[in-house]
Amino acid sequence: MKIVVIGGTGLIGSRLVNQLREHGHEAVAAAPNTGVNTLTGEGLAEVLKGASVVVDVSNSPSWEDAAVLKFFATSTRNLLTYEAAASVGHHVALSVVGTDRLSESGYFRAKIAQEKLIKESSIPYSIVHATQFFEFLKGLADISIEGDKVHLPHVLFQPMAADDVASAVGRSGAWPRSKIPAKSSLTQKRFTLGRKSARKHWFQARTHDSARRLSKPGSLNLQEKFQAPNPRLRDGLTSAESNMGRCG
Repeated sequence: MKIVVIGGTGLIGSRLVNQLREHGHEAVAAAPNTGVNTLTGEGLAEVLKGASVVVDVSNSPSWEDAAVLKFFATSTRNLLTYEAAASVGHHVALSVVGTDRLSESGYFRAKIAQEKLIKESSIPYSIVHATQFFEFLKGLADISIEGDKVHLPHVLFQPMAADDVASAVGRSGAWPRSKIPAKSSLTQKRFTLGRKSARKHWFQARTHDSARRLSKPGSLNLQEKFQAPNPRLRDGLTSAESNMGRCG
């Protein structure tokens, strides 16, 4: 089965393409560096010829409010239009747990717009919601440092491995449409984003020893369970301990 992966050269996409190929699928990585641009439509008609499934794991290059909205709205409209013309039978999109609970964020408003376009289209779809990735922890730590203080919100935080996200998205794309839910959520075992995890896992190679739960001026008002989905939802397979080595 031909499966086109939009964003197929990125963190999740590259893993997904490899996993799909290992399972015998014709997985095609579609990205600007392979000649496919979802914002302009360049290359979409050609790459979607004969495709049964399109999996969109692309992300905006800018998180500025207007730019990120333009990216997700424009690219999703283009994708759905070209998919319909190519008779693609299934559209799969990767989204984020908590999207509908943080509309004050420009990024999440853009994801809400993306999901709305997908749901309103005529193409059968699956939307996979994942928590943040273990691979992002170092970046979260870096942006939390101000002087000698680390600003950490007191929220439950359930990151998961990029490999596990790719695997789950791949299952959604490869399974027959009748056997999968329109929406699913992924997570890892929860832990609190706080001083212990920051000191032990984030700052081993740093001089900072002051990790405190402080409100950062201008930060979003995160609900305590924002990144902690329903405990009945599907967990990732990779443990937190084995992933922390990826964050250094």
